Amino acid sequence: MRHLLLSAVPLLLLNACGSQSSAPAPGPTATSGSTPLSTPTAAAPAATPVAARAPRSCADELGAAAAAKRVEVCRNVSPATHPPCNAANSCALIEDEIARSCALSAGDGAPMRGCGPDPRGAQAAADVVRRYYSAIDAGDYSTAWTQWGPDGRPGQSFAAFRHGFDHTTSTRVTIGALPPVEGAAGSSYLTVPVTVEATLDDGKRQRFTGNYIVRRVNDVDGATAEQRRWHLESAQLRPVG
Repeated sequence: MRHLLLSAVPLLLLNACGSQSSAPAPGPTATSGSTPLSTPTAAAPAATPVAARAPRSCADELGAAAAAKRVEVCRNVSPATHPPCNAANSCALIEDEIARSCALSAGDGAPMRGCGPDPRGAQAAADVVRRYYSAIDAGDYSTAWTQWGPDGRPGQSFAAFRHGFDHTTSTRVTIGALPPVEGAAGSSYLTVPVTVEATLDDGKRQRFTGNYIVRRVNDVDGATAEQRRWHLESAQLRPVG
């Protein structure tokens, strides 16, 4: 298997808690298997990298009618003056705005129409992982990046993050059975078991299993709205197949 997904998807992993992936560490010249990255020549110009293409819209992903329903929910719950509730955006971006808005209103009376699971519960935590891979699959790397928090994954630039997907054409995640949410030191954590599948632009497929740790700061004095949202904390994935 080539290194590309190894450097882009599971290796957005290494974290302050010290968990690691068993996959090789990313690097601009690293390769695995017997197929090195080729160097473009004048006679054979390089194709546009997958990661440089425009993100796929929610309308293209779901169809106009289904996307319009999602946009309607987004506009109903979002307090923003100009929220990103537009079918031309990726579904992941629209869903992220819905989740952000519903988290802001959590605990203030009955949930707003369109808000799903408890923003503090396990299902909302697992949805962060789903949005992450939905955004990657749509080519919306900005939304994928912010699933690690507003500043993205610590220790990695956004440019390096995006470049890691230059040859990844699709991704899909399957979420396993969720354990109970755990708490420690003013935060809540959930271990989300996953199986990740990806396809590269040469047709090769990759498969990984493992888990993501998702974290939120509890509803304590001084915690910001962003800190109280679930975000990716770390991951540990291994290639299979």
